[in-house]
Amino acid sequence: MIDHVRDLASVREATDRLIDAAASLDNAALAEPSRLPGWTRGHVLAHVSRNADALVNVLRGLPMYKDGATRDADIERDAGRPLDVQLADLRESADGFDAVSGEPADWDRTVELRNGVTDSAARIPFRRWVEVALHHVDLGVGYRLEDLPDEFTAREIAFLADRWSGRPEVPPVTLRLGHDEDGPTWTTGGTQGTPVVLAGTAAELLGWLAGRGDKGAHLAVLSGDGLPELPPL
Repeated sequence: MIDHVRDLASVREATDRLIDAAASLDNAALAEPSRLPGWTRGHVLAHVSRNADALVNVLRGLPMYKDGATRDADIERDAGRPLDVQLADLRESADGFDAVSGEPADWDRTVELRNGVTDSAARIPFRRWVEVALHHVDLGVGYRLEDLPDEFTAREIAFLADRWSGRPEVPPVTLRLGHDEDGPTWTTGGTQGTPVVLAGTAAELLGWLAGRGDKGAHLAVLSGDGLPELPPL
């Protein structure tokens, strides 16, 4: 069962870690490339702030973004701001999300995100945790997939495995944590093609599913035709 209150506490902790890391940078470092193709560190921080606003909209029953073009334009507009402005925006937007999340609400209700995607309101705090934690990694300031909390990594593996399930362009894949046949496993992908079994650390599995780090390059392919390539998230 989803514990949104506990997840909100995890969001606060992850946000504090991100802000502390960002505060160690300077304006020149913000303009340098992040680990996301085509985005500077400033783009990453701007996105994290605007995502908080967008999830406030979701919890209030409003459209997450006006449209995709506006979302992209807002990130581009805010990417080049100086560090002090970026930090103030991170704090203010995070406080806004925290305040709305603390209001009395029906957490069992269904809410709508982008592109017609729906989810339980109770899962929105975890989705915010994902944004903050993975984009902290994307900053490229020494925080790695291996540094993410174990609970977060396991839950995000399960979430993304479910997200890629049923995709016809992905063969049937079994993900195994470690090389012990009795270890935890997840399944993903479609039903066509040669089944693949991948094994590795939690960080390696997450890296493949989320397109981060080495994107699963060090996973062991125990059976199948090699490491499948996933579409962009």
